[in-house]
Amino acid sequence: MRCLITGTAGFVGFHVAKRLLQQGHEVTGIDGMTPYYDVKLKEDRHALLEQLGRFRTHHCMLEDADKLRTIAEQSAPELVIHLAAQAGVRYSLENPRAYVDSNIVGSFNILEICRELRPRHLMIASTSSVYGASTDFPLAETDRSDRPLTPYAASKKSVEAIAHCYAHLWDMPITVFRFFSAYGPWGRPDMALFKFVQNILAGHPIDIYNHGNLERDFTYVDDLVESVIRLSELAPKRHGDVGIVDTDSSSPVGPYRIVNIGGGHPVSLLTLIEEIERTLGQQAKRNYMDMQMGDVSRTEASTEFLEALIGYRPATPISVGIGEFVRWSREYYRV
Repeated sequence: MRCLITGTAGFVGFHVAKRLLQQGHEVTGIDGMTPYYDVKLKEDRHALLEQLGRFRTHHCMLEDADKLRTIAEQSAPELVIHLAAQAGVRYSLENPRAYVDSNIVGSFNILEICRELRPRHLMIASTSSVYGASTDFPLAETDRSDRPLTPYAASKKSVEAIAHCYAHLWDMPITVFRFFSAYGPWGRPDMALFKFVQNILAGHPIDIYNHGNLERDFTYVDDLVESVIRLSELAPKRHGDVGIVDTDSSSPVGPYRIVNIGGGHPVSLLTLIEEIERTLGQQAKRNYMDMQMGDVSRTEASTEFLEALIGYRPATPISVGIGEFVRWSREYYRV
């Protein structure tokens, strides 16, 4: 199968591309290699993918519609997985324009290109942040999600809405998946786990927001990738699977669905830190702080629709996932 993946130098994009290459598919990767975090980490991810063969990479910003179209036409993809985005909840408060340019305009460009090329399935990454401050747990795909708290969440929700229009108007099979706190080897340096491990090993204090009264539905990256790969084989059909479960988010007017990818087992921030300390064999210096603006106290995914579709849900224990991340971190940074 010919696959086009945006964001292959990013955390999730790298892992998805790696799995598809290992399965023998052809992957064309697109990444802007932006300096939001360490570019060398992104380059090293791409270098590893290139060793697997059948991988072609292109340096391209999502906003560059003409270059993006040329790359896509040359690759003639059967499957498109759109993972590239300006990430980061906190950074969206400082530089909201980057989220409009990359996430909204860039995703619009991808949709337009797919309207012309007609891949058999377009998959788009969204986020649990679209649920805003909802306290109706677990968070289901059919729950209200039109009250985002940050420009990042708003940009992702906007893309979901635009994608639905394209699915309806041009009969484009589209799956949107909402990630819940992805983590694991080759993770992003701006994420809590990465920061905690690096700071503890260096003897620096870690910032603990809301005085530790936070819970997250952490999703190990291998589980996330398994879910994406299985979903890729199930392109939605117009009216195809509406009503299989109560949380079925399939559109009644187009081949479109939204699917949570999370395990449904929130872990407290303090439990996460204790597990990191146990794995490292080193205590953290703790700096307790107030809640950050735009943050939420808890996330918890409803997994009902995901399991109904693919017979699988993320289940890797946090102890195993943290162990794998620490092993990779020690090896990569030679600690």
